[in-house]
Amino acid sequence: MSDDPDDDGLQAVFLANRQVLLRFLLARGAAEDAEDILQEVWLRIARRPPGPVSAPLSYLYRTANTVMIDRYRSAKQSAQREKDWVEAGSGPMPGISDSPSVERVIAGRQSTRKVEEVLAGLPKRATAIFRRSRIDGIAQRAIAEEFGISISTVESDLRSVYRALAELRERFDEE
Repeated sequence: MSDDPDDDGLQAVFLANRQVLLRFLLARGAAEDAEDILQEVWLRIARRPPGPVSAPLSYLYRTANTVMIDRYRSAKQSAQREKDWVEAGSGPMPGISDSPSVERVIAGRQSTRKVEEVLAGLPKRATAIFRRSRIDGIAQRAIAEEFGISISTVESDLRSVYRALAELRERFDEE
């Protein structure tokens, strides 16, 4: 502490109201940073140029709020810098293609052909409903109206297609 009674007075107000300031920071969303913010407030008032403060508690609230906002902005900027750095560093490597390998393309085509074979073996209405629902993104109620059937029938047809695709998926996993 300094020899100036004004500085001692501000520090005394801080110490007397530490819990009040802590609750203030917690209420403002400081969470686990509240204690660190109070420490920084203490350091700021210790480094503060000497002179009287007309409303010391208001000054401490304002200082605590400012420190909290500064920390929030700093953390946000740091997160953005990290995100930008990751995005910049995760781009394509020079001399290496982003395209899938020939093997992956062939495997994908084979999988697609097997899915099409499974769908071809199902009732036409069920596959049409599946395509309208999953590919076109049409709501089940609209599909029911379009086909002139009930929603429960739409759901039943979708379940049969999902079951067949799940069985195919299990065969893929076994391979």
